[in-house]
Amino acid sequence: MPTDIEIARQATLIPITEVAKNAGVPDEALIPYGKYKAKVDTATLPTTSDGKLILVTAINPTPAGEGKTTTSVGLSDALHLIGKKTMLCLREPSLGPCFGVKGGGAGGGKSQVMPMDEINLHFTGDFHAITSAHNLLSAMIDNSIYWGNPLDIDVRRVTWRRVLDMNDRALRQIAGPLGGVANGFPRETGFDITVASEIMAILCLASDLDDLQKRLGDIIIGYTRKREPVFCRDIKADPAMTVLLKDAILPNLVQTLENRPAFLHGGPFANIAHGCNSVIATKTALRMADYVVTEAGFGADLGAEKFMDIKCRLAGLKPDAIVLVATVRSLKMNGGVPKSQLTEGENVDAVRAGSVNLKRHIENVKKFGITPTIAINHFYLDTDAEIAVIQEMAKEYGADAVICKHWADGGEGARELAEIVAAKADAGAPDFDQLYPSEMPLAEKIETVATEIYRAGSVAIPTAVRKQLQQWEEMGYGSFPVCMAKTQYSFSTDPTKLGAPEDHEIAIREVRLSAGAGFVVAIAGDIMTMPGLPKVPSAEAIHLDENGQIEGLF
Repeated sequence: MPTDIEIARQATLIPITEVAKNAGVPDEALIPYGKYKAKVDTATLPTTSDGKLILVTAINPTPAGEGKTTTSVGLSDALHLIGKKTMLCLREPSLGPCFGVKGGGAGGGKSQVMPMDEINLHFTGDFHAITSAHNLLSAMIDNSIYWGNPLDIDVRRVTWRRVLDMNDRALRQIAGPLGGVANGFPRETGFDITVASEIMAILCLASDLDDLQKRLGDIIIGYTRKREPVFCRDIKADPAMTVLLKDAILPNLVQTLENRPAFLHGGPFANIAHGCNSVIATKTALRMADYVVTEAGFGADLGAEKFMDIKCRLAGLKPDAIVLVATVRSLKMNGGVPKSQLTEGENVDAVRAGSVNLKRHIENVKKFGITPTIAINHFYLDTDAEIAVIQEMAKEYGADAVICKHWADGGEGARELAEIVAAKADAGAPDFDQLYPSEMPLAEKIETVATEIYRAGSVAIPTAVRKQLQQWEEMGYGSFPVCMAKTQYSFSTDPTKLGAPEDHEIAIREVRLSAGAGFVVAIAGDIMTMPGLPKVPSAEAIHLDENGQIEGLF
């Protein structure tokens, strides 16, 4: 069986100028980055927005893989095949997972976006620009303190950390600057991964350059000795940061293996950030196409919840249809089968036991007023009896469950899914609503997500955290949605509790105010905003072969 990268190398790509022309992007709006990728100047595109928005989400991820991005690509290609003008909107992969555990994020099999190797590595430099803009602010904060501290910043209360687009646990907590008076005042700080940066979130939520600069200026970097907030605009860093991001804010245009258009823009993780591609890319696609397929990161308890409660709320969007991806393999793992035993033959009982995870996600998505369509991402070892269990479980909750073979057959393998989802999108989602109202107190929003979506029996919010939330409410941030940072592997904060755990405790360790992005981050359990590499990272297998081609990047 060929690997993803082998399939990608066999592809016949067309020039990005042709992809743009087919998508309705005029020549004056196209900024090529080589032959097969480009930036798009959205200012010259149509202003009307009539497209239908289709969200692709999934059950909780397992090491067996669910294929949410692959399904998004396959569905987009399939919609084209049935005569629908469609745009695909995905996030850009982070170097952290590429060299860590997950590998690349460009889809798989015959449902990939191209050029796969460039997308998974430096691409058009957006992540580098975000990293540079973030760390410019960090440098200017320390520089202001060094040169007499005119803003009276309390060095113990600087909340702005630094970022790096790489998994590096050694940088989670550091002390610096060291080396005496010539280098500044020592203080505790640390690094987050770039995808967790508030600037990543701002780039993905900003409507244009002016909005971007305003949001950057609204960032709170710390507090004075009188405990008054210090903003990025007080440091006077926001204009220069905007300059660094002026190209990064433009959506990136690429193509699928079937030469269909796709926007890849932004890349926040859904377990530590809001997990959605940029509002600019989504809204641009809705102006260009009749149907827009987008995804939200990790399982529906994280990505889909944040898509609807954060992105849709802040951007004035709503999904017209939702696809929920599941696999026989991952449901077996949720039913107690170790990854090493997944190829040992049919196990209907394990699929049935693991389907409680799928049922929980269906219930949760329906709380937003939409019944999802279940995409059963097919693997060659799946049996008819195992698939029948998933269809039976879905039917019990009023959901259609469709077998999808897009990994092997491309868009043709998702034709039935496309026909069902297009009909549902045409009907729309008149009952769509967020999980909580904006005026609900911040602590209650956290508790609502924890109890309604994670099914927690209790939510532990320390007194100090509650006081912090109350202070932010008094400062005028009480209407913000909450962005939960939690393990993606379980509804609980324990990644080993698979299936559909109930009555567990969600312990909130810390809260962070993203005043520029427009939400409050609540960090639950042991989740880290700077991941670490595994014992055997994917980086060990990535290399150049004798012909100079990349191997091991999947």
